[in-house]
Amino acid sequence: MSAMGKILILQVLKMSAWFQLALICKAHQDPIATNGHLFPWNKVRLPDKIVPVHYDLRIHPNLTSLNFTGTVKIEVLVKEETSFVILHSKDLEITGATIIPEQDLETDSLGKNVSVLEYPSHEQIALQAAEPLAAHRKYRLCIEFQASLAEGFDGFYKSTYRTVDGEKRILATTDFEPTAARMAFPCFDEPSFKATFSIKISRERQHLALSNMPKIMTLELEGGLLEDHFDKSVKMSTYLVAYIVCDFRAVSAVTSSGIKVSVYAVPEKWNQTHYALEVAVKILEFYEHYFNISYPLLEKCYINARISFFLLDLVAIPDFQSGAMENWGLITYRETSLLYDPQTSCDADKLWITKVIGHELAHQWFGNLVTMEWWNDIWLNEGFARYMERVSVNSTYPDIQIDDYFLNVCFGAMARDSLNSSHPITNPAETPTQIMEMFDAVSYDKGACVLNMLKDFLTEDVFQNGVIRYLRRYSYKNAKSDDLWDSMANYHHAEEHMHLKEMMDTWTLQMGIPLVVVERSGKQVRIRQERFLKGVLQEDPEWAALQSGYLWHVPLTYFTSGSGSVGRHLLRTKSDTIELEGEVSWVKFNADMNGYYVVHYEGDGWDSLIHLLDRNHTALSHKDRTNLIHNAFQLVSVGRLSLDRALDLTSYLRRESENIPLLQGVGYLEVLYRMMERRGISDVAEGLKRYILQYFKSVIDKQTWSDGGSVSEKRLRTELLGLACVLGYPPCIEKANQLFTSWVNSNGSVSLPTDVLRTVYLIGAQTSEGWNQLLEYYRVSLSATEKNKILSALTQSRDTDKLTKLIDLSMEGEVIRTQDLAAVIATISRNPAGQALAWNFVRNNWSKLLEKFHLGSSSISALISGTTSHFSSKEELEEVKVFFDSFEGQGQELRIIQVVLEVIQKNIRWLERNLHVLRKWLVDNVQRT
Repeated sequence: MSAMGKILILQVLKMSAWFQLALICKAHQDPIATNGHLFPWNKVRLPDKIVPVHYDLRIHPNLTSLNFTGTVKIEVLVKEETSFVILHSKDLEITGATIIPEQDLETDSLGKNVSVLEYPSHEQIALQAAEPLAAHRKYRLCIEFQASLAEGFDGFYKSTYRTVDGEKRILATTDFEPTAARMAFPCFDEPSFKATFSIKISRERQHLALSNMPKIMTLELEGGLLEDHFDKSVKMSTYLVAYIVCDFRAVSAVTSSGIKVSVYAVPEKWNQTHYALEVAVKILEFYEHYFNISYPLLEKCYINARISFFLLDLVAIPDFQSGAMENWGLITYRETSLLYDPQTSCDADKLWITKVIGHELAHQWFGNLVTMEWWNDIWLNEGFARYMERVSVNSTYPDIQIDDYFLNVCFGAMARDSLNSSHPITNPAETPTQIMEMFDAVSYDKGACVLNMLKDFLTEDVFQNGVIRYLRRYSYKNAKSDDLWDSMANYHHAEEHMHLKEMMDTWTLQMGIPLVVVERSGKQVRIRQERFLKGVLQEDPEWAALQSGYLWHVPLTYFTSGSGSVGRHLLRTKSDTIELEGEVSWVKFNADMNGYYVVHYEGDGWDSLIHLLDRNHTALSHKDRTNLIHNAFQLVSVGRLSLDRALDLTSYLRRESENIPLLQGVGYLEVLYRMMERRGISDVAEGLKRYILQYFKSVIDKQTWSDGGSVSEKRLRTELLGLACVLGYPPCIEKANQLFTSWVNSNGSVSLPTDVLRTVYLIGAQTSEGWNQLLEYYRVSLSATEKNKILSALTQSRDTDKLTKLIDLSMEGEVIRTQDLAAVIATISRNPAGQALAWNFVRNNWSKLLEKFHLGSSSISALISGTTSHFSSKEELEEVKVFFDSFEGQGQELRIIQVVLEVIQKNIRWLERNLHVLRKWLVDNVQRT
């Protein structure tokens, strides 16, 4: 071989050395940085050798070039000697880094430059020091960085809106939970690494800057820029840091304790901020009283003499993926979750806004003041905030009747938790995708319902005192589930201290719901518990294995025909016996549905309750009647109650005066109708339509096309008239068309009743001309809640070309914002004319959708479940399986996929077992005309 040949080979070998090293390290699972060097850390979680103490963050977003530059100075404490610092960074270009020892901080030392290694797979960087960092010493890390404003909804991202004149304006905003602070600045982005923050933001003169803390000064910089300095924050986790640069307007008020509350929105929507301000002030005052702890930003050691008040800002962001985010002192919202327009917002919108504000303000204590130690316990944040929605709104706005809404929270949790693909409330989660998937109905809704059950078991006072003790003990710290049980036990009877953790572990460390089987014989009630698992019957070969190992400590409540009070019994074993005081004709378990369990009455138990409802339904509370209807239909799916018996139970509803059980019963009939319509089982769909319109004709005809009445009455009006029109009830269609024509002829100046707005738009959208008119009105409407109603109506067109246009507009993101894409696809999928279109769109555009939304995000989950969870054939099941099996690493591991596959299998089985029963029941019960 020639000398030149040898040289070439040596060069090739040298160039590929890093590649060979990568292969060797890959075999040993060692991480390789982007420059080919060995990365000094191989775990997803950060090492605990170094902890942050304080961040000094300077940010300059350029809203013209759509990028930002920044410098972060992090004061850290080294707990163990180390030669490197590992922290998080994602999609940031690090332009410089130094480390300054504590003893040099008072000098003009610029520190020593350090090399920076990047490991994108774990979203980490490593600062490699020339000399080891000494234990028990402090250092300052100085990192300069730059990046583009993100295009999605995470990190430091771009949002836009148009003025009434059509001018496009840009703002920059943050959304960091759970793992996106690392997209905005290098940081220790885990909840237990709490630190204080001093933030400085550069902006142009026409903009304003907001952050977690009050602004203490503004400096003029060269080039005409202004730099706002914000006060030092309380000790908090990185995911709660927030800052916004925008041109919004605000309305403000001061609470009785001196907190200045402001609600911000784009200038043209300023007049829609007043209701949110009223709610925020009232609920903030309520929480300060309930928790007996001042609004947490008032921590005395941080009060700065330069400011005379403390702030809580609520900001409506035009582009926002979730409902809201509880950033400490700077809460961000989707516009529909904060802005209330009396002309177009109905009472359902008011309930939503009120409870979302209640939820986010609760987080200022649960989550912000006391933060879960790791994301496996996110329920300590979200379950508590969901539970406190009910408590706060009940106290401050009793007319909204949130108690009735809370029943649906628990019904929704049970729907998810009754599947084998569910998970425990406390559940391992390591990667960002796994963490994002923890933000689901189990963490939020089951968490809230279990807390409500615990409150009912302990009593209100004991529970509240335990909550206060928990918040005081772990203020500005992190906590685990066990810490909550310890705090609760401190206020409970001594003999039950040891049992509380044992009891609550059965609800948080194992998934699922107990089925309590009740059989009464004379004065004796035999009870036993099983696992309630939808779609699995006792005779199935897998039933025993799926039951094995499940045991709950169930705090049972019950009352009977002969009792004047609620009985209580803690079921800690598989079976037990309760002795009643005398002979009774019926027994009802789970009083007012405060317990998180399903009840089945064996023997003549169901017969006696159905007879009671027929004879004297008011002997049970409206919550108990709603609970019975829910339980009956749930039991059909596990083969414990026949469908015709569940339908028979609803026959008493012709005499029902309360709207909640009435809507529950009608809701199940509507679900059945829509299932039959989607499957094209026309005779049964037609039978259900006739039955609903005949059976509930009198209550439908009583509904007025106005906005009068209580919240409950308004909800009934909205639901019943909407369903009647969908079912083609001629008087409903006629009235809706009349109102729509009047509204169109007035060029939108005629004010329509808000409770029927969605229904009127729905009927108007059924003609090509009406659909086009609504789309044009959608473009110019300044009301986010009205746009929601119009969009819902547009998705119900039977014209697939129009549905395709909606999807295209949602993908473009101009007329219909990308934040609404998942909702558009899901509602189109519920439309029989659009279900194939929506599913095919998701399949054909999966890669593009993953560019718009993160893999574990709520939007991706909604797209998957929205387009597939109503499938009920083996062919559809196979389609879903084949599609997701073909995308290794692009969704295969998502929990939501396992959920929808199980739901489809359950749907298939339900139809096989119950279609003939439903068909016969309709023949027997529908009057022929």
